[in-house]
Amino acid sequence: MGRITLNQVTKSFGDVNVIPPLDLEIDEGEFVVFVGPSGCGKSTLLRLIAGLEDVTSGRIDIDGQDATALPPAKRQLAMVFQSYALYPHMSVRKNIAFPLKMAKMDKAEIDRRVGNAAKVLNLSDYIDRRPGQLSGGQRQRVAIGRAIVREPAAFLFDEPLSNLDAALRVGMRLEISELHNRLKTTMVYVTHDQVEAMTMADKIVVLNAGVIEQVGSPLELYRSPRNTFVAGFIGSPKMNLFGEAEAAKHNAATMGVRPEHIQVSAESGDWKGTVGVAEHLGSDTFFHVHDTGLADDPITVRAGGEVSLHNGDTVYLTPEADKVHRFDADGARIA
Repeated sequence: MGRITLNQVTKSFGDVNVIPPLDLEIDEGEFVVFVGPSGCGKSTLLRLIAGLEDVTSGRIDIDGQDATALPPAKRQLAMVFQSYALYPHMSVRKNIAFPLKMAKMDKAEIDRRVGNAAKVLNLSDYIDRRPGQLSGGQRQRVAIGRAIVREPAAFLFDEPLSNLDAALRVGMRLEISELHNRLKTTMVYVTHDQVEAMTMADKIVVLNAGVIEQVGSPLELYRSPRNTFVAGFIGSPKMNLFGEAEAAKHNAATMGVRPEHIQVSAESGDWKGTVGVAEHLGSDTFFHVHDTGLADDPITVRAGGEVSLHNGDTVYLTPEADKVHRFDADGARIA
């Protein structure tokens, strides 16, 4: 259960084509993340799968059945939105049970499913509280619980962590990943945060203006980006990209080097520069090097946390030769 296939799916709003013809396979049990900048079409694509938007053309299959024209309630999918959308006057128990009561399910079965969901999400101690008595992370877990009790073929998450602070985001990221490991159910997750994508996904779908730029595992995208868009989007800090003369030395129109693949010396190297901002994070140090004579200043470098570099220091940088990425004039990767 939970295999989703998109075949030549398109979406237009009037004369504006936001999703050109698109093909995608989501396998049963996969955790798939749609990632890309704002306006790239990732939420629209999720809503097409959910049935909340009608496709302009093409076909969507769920577990081998044509679901293109099915209403959301008939697709066996459960969606978790950015806003918790909880009923403030209802307890956690009643919020989680609500979709089952609307379906007129037997009370004993409702109680069983709600109890199981609460246990899985560590909500058993809060089952009789109302949303106003919960933290943001707990409220998000209630929203997920309301999806779990439906026992769907797949879960759809639309930027569910956007309203949480940084610490809660990290905690909920782990909880959702652990939930996927326990349930083994297909999950499709939308985010603009590539760190979320890298840490959670089995498979990442990178979108740009409605077009799929690349599909692959996090490490596949990181190690072998198909083009300069993926190279510049995946990775934190992002890859350094150089054009013009520097790339020509590597027989490319554009060359890329990740911050951790640049060697630093106080004595000699390919590029001489001046340290600007240095970010000391304990385990790592990120510093930004200016005045290298390259058109693509500053260069971002990642070094160990013990490296002592400060604003104004002179440094020499050398890219690791076997870690240089090459791209042609169209931005496509050169093997």
